[in-house]
Amino acid sequence: MSATRVFVARLAGCSVFDPFGDRVGKVRDVLVVYRNTDSPRVVGFVVEVPGKRRVFLNVGRVTSIGSGQIIATGLINLRRFEQRGGEVRVIAELLGRKVTLRDKSGDATVEDVAIEEQGPGEWEVSQLFCRRPKTTASPFGKGPTVFVNWADVVEKTTAGESQSATQLIASYSDLLPADLANAMLDLPEQRMLEVAEELSDERLADVLEEMPENEQVDILNQLDDDRAADVLDQMQPDDAADLIAQLSEERGEALLDLMEPEEAEDVRFLLAYAPDTAGGLMTTEPIIVSSDTTVAEGLALIRRHELAPALGAAVCVTLPPYEPPTGRYLGMVHFQRMLRYPPNERLGTLLDQSLEPVGAHTHAAEVARRLASYNLVSVPVVDENHRLVGVVTIDDVLDYLLPDDWRSTDHESSTKSLYSDTSTATIPVRTTRRTPNGTH
Repeated sequence: MSATRVFVARLAGCSVFDPFGDRVGKVRDVLVVYRNTDSPRVVGFVVEVPGKRRVFLNVGRVTSIGSGQIIATGLINLRRFEQRGGEVRVIAELLGRKVTLRDKSGDATVEDVAIEEQGPGEWEVSQLFCRRPKTTASPFGKGPTVFVNWADVVEKTTAGESQSATQLIASYSDLLPADLANAMLDLPEQRMLEVAEELSDERLADVLEEMPENEQVDILNQLDDDRAADVLDQMQPDDAADLIAQLSEERGEALLDLMEPEEAEDVRFLLAYAPDTAGGLMTTEPIIVSSDTTVAEGLALIRRHELAPALGAAVCVTLPPYEPPTGRYLGMVHFQRMLRYPPNERLGTLLDQSLEPVGAHTHAAEVARRLASYNLVSVPVVDENHRLVGVVTIDDVLDYLLPDDWRSTDHESSTKSLYSDTSTATIPVRTTRRTPNGTH
């Protein structure tokens, strides 16, 4: 049974089902259009379908909203969502917006929006859940909250004042970095930059690693040097090196000077290699141990939560020192082999003698062939003195091999899309285009 009033923040991530109970996707936002004096009207939903594609679901095709789910009819236009003029995304643009109460009791910030059903397939904004400013100087606690009707507020827009992105970030808290990157890329440019400003250094670093280079540069250029350097410190050295290489030489050097010395050293080291070589693709943070390290110790190292799966697939054994460039490289031990031996076995006796390292100047295409030929997820990289300088992982090679715009979901021109106009998806595709007011 459909609810008559629903709070939008609770719809974020909500599953969308067709009439047969098959899951179509999940809600990412609610789309409204403003009217002269009346409350904004809901025109539809932004729904993420398999393949990370965001599409438009007309509110007229929604038969039920409630119990943490939305039921839709069987016809959904699977064209990529494009926001039209006059449309406002509630989660991305309205939450966090400042308003002034018409009763002259002051300002408040919108934390949630209630939409209410006015008739079959007709929904509009009914109430706003707002928070007033704190009344004390204490750093703890929040200001009082209030429910107000849309007609009781006036949106406040002050020149030069950024709209708060806190509420939007909270609604995206469950997204993986790659999904959050896609969600941010769908936002208007200014809103995307506001969200980037609000993210923690670590979260923003993870997101930047999943974005195309142009957007990485745009966001980093909006950050002051100290913040930008802190974010680069949190990135994988190879990703940070790729990003700095896109900046002007002057700013790149300034940021390197502000980074933590150890992190900056790794990045400078990687910048010395051409981007299409093993040295340019590699990461300088593999697991490196001595030959006396035991199986138990090796397994403990690969269990670390922050370790990428590809780096945890094997450990590298070298002579001291154990930071790249290390002493002479001895070999790798794959974690599956460690599992077959007792905990006290020395890793020096378990080396994979069949896996040859690649040189730092080996072309990326040859590295890709090596990984494919031997079904590897990583390959060690050595310098001319056979010292380990890093490891190239399968995700590094995929980044190199895929087209520059591979993060975009629209590649119909090069590969057949699962959601092209002629696809036979679970829900039939409509070939009509959406008009600005949300109708078909």
